[in-house]
Amino acid sequence: MNSTSSAQKWLLAATSISYVIVILDTSIVNVALAPLAATLHSTITGLQWVVSAYTVTFASLLLSGGALCDKLGAKNVYLTGLLLFALASAGCGFSSTLFALVFSRIVQGIGAALLVPASLALINSAFPESHQRAKAISLWAGCGGTAMAAGPLFGGLLIQLFGWRSIFLVNVPIALLGVVLAARIPAIKSTANRRPMDFAGQLLAIIALGSSIAVLIEGVHRGWRDPWICGGVTVAVIAWGLFIFTERTINQPMLPMKLFRLADFSAPVAVSLISGLVFYGLFFLLSLYFETVRGWSSLDTGLAFLPLTVLVTLGSFSAGILNRRFGAFWLIAGCCGLYAAGFAGLMILRENAPYWRIALCFPALGLAAGIITPVATTVVMGSIAKEQAGIAAGVLNASRQTGSALGVALFGGLLSAVEPLAAGIYFAVCLAIALSLLAGLLWITALSRNPPRL
Repeated sequence: MNSTSSAQKWLLAATSISYVIVILDTSIVNVALAPLAATLHSTITGLQWVVSAYTVTFASLLLSGGALCDKLGAKNVYLTGLLLFALASAGCGFSSTLFALVFSRIVQGIGAALLVPASLALINSAFPESHQRAKAISLWAGCGGTAMAAGPLFGGLLIQLFGWRSIFLVNVPIALLGVVLAARIPAIKSTANRRPMDFAGQLLAIIALGSSIAVLIEGVHRGWRDPWICGGVTVAVIAWGLFIFTERTINQPMLPMKLFRLADFSAPVAVSLISGLVFYGLFFLLSLYFETVRGWSSLDTGLAFLPLTVLVTLGSFSAGILNRRFGAFWLIAGCCGLYAAGFAGLMILRENAPYWRIALCFPALGLAAGIITPVATTVVMGSIAKEQAGIAAGVLNASRQTGSALGVALFGGLLSAVEPLAAGIYFAVCLAIALSLLAGLLWITALSRNPPRL
């Protein structure tokens, strides 16, 4: 990026810091499942809440985070989210009960919901040229991929040396470094406006997504005919219906439903949701498999994930070049096929196969996950007007985090409900294959007539 100015470099460094800690906290927690369960006396259901409390909050508030960027200015929202994330991380590190940890994870999710759309909105404003913006987004996403790659191994090493609390406390100095870098960001012309906040839509989004995930997590434990579960299903259905109705009828919605009429917007959002679901569901499944079935330590588990997460990083950093060479249409379609092939190879998990046979599936899965995120982001950001950048960033990342929460809930539920464990793993892998193929079909069907050119 030889033409990048000094101001743009500082901005990209600052925003990448935020994405590093957000992604670090989605991957690093997975290698702590066994020590967390031992210290806090948690079941699989409790572990699902530790992981999902963060992602559900993150996903349900991202739309408001994007709207706040447009209203208050992206830099102000970015700094607020970064400081809140640091405070919540300290709270996670000093938690003595499962409830306190889940609560702190919720606050972390609030900070992340402010950070991510603010970062993308800042990048979108600072890099007006589509080619330059695609490079910046690819580098930003690549930093997230690096955090993903380093997370399991770094987390395993921290747990081995200092205990599981250190994986949260390490976020504090990283976040403070982000604050220092953000102070160097020059004033950027804001797209702030006087549009009122859509409080009704935000409340309904929280209720709809929260109740849906709660039903999926608790349904296996309580039983699907339990009155609380039946009530949760009713609440979720009503909340989703009211959310869609509200967003379609009010003048200034949090989520303009007309955006979904654009194939370049709706298709990447759908693929991002499914990608997040299958990839983070895989992370949760393999973490439990390595630590419980194989009896491996957190460090051994982190090392086992390294081939997968390194390929995520490689995919993220190469996405910009591959996008220019092959185009987003063929690239994402191919990645959906890679997902399906990689998961098909993981059928050997039920046979208690040697590790090297499992690792052979990681290149396909890692490359698919790494490439889809920056390419889908570039397509979405190029499909909307600049003044809607915050909302678009919020929707895209909300879909990804919603998928993450759904993946943990669905895969964890299958592992809890189906006996023996090998059968639960088999059904989870079959589900991942079907969803990967569905994502490819949706992408090809939506964009075959007018493939994106970014």
